[in-house]
Amino acid sequence: MKRIISIILFFTLVFNCSVKEHPKFIGLENIKVLDSNIKTITLSADAHFLNTNNVGGVLKTDDLRVYINDAEVAKFSSEEFKVPSKKDFKISLTVAIATDSIIDKKSIGGLLGSLISQKLEIHYKGDIKYKVFGYSSTYKVDKIQNVKIKL
Repeated sequence: MKRIISIILFFTLVFNCSVKEHPKFIGLENIKVLDSNIKTITLSADAHFLNTNNVGGVLKTDDLRVYINDAEVAKFSSEEFKVPSKKDFKISLTVAIATDSIIDKKSIGGLLGSLISQKLEIHYKGDIKYKVFGYSSTYKVDKIQNVKIKL
């Protein structure tokens, strides 16, 4: 009798907790400058997802690149984020960039113009990876937004 109940319970769990599809990547939102000073500029963005599955999984960013005024200034990875089941959620992507990495001979004119106008063109580009039960999926991130800075 225990064996039959165990088999029924196993099949019930397998068929009711299946992965219908990977979470939907809605987009990158709220790109903004959190802090700017002489040494660093701290940027933040929210990766927005919707998970309709009964199971969660994990999301991780590897080699997400940040460009300011067409110059690559940072490459970063995040820790794994546990995906909630049946939920709309956001992952915060925050990176601190040394201001001296922004300045080079090619972009000095563009940077000076940005500082005068107090606007920067921020570009996030890379992949966010989703994993659950051996299944994986990759979301492409490619978002450009102009943001205001306060020095």
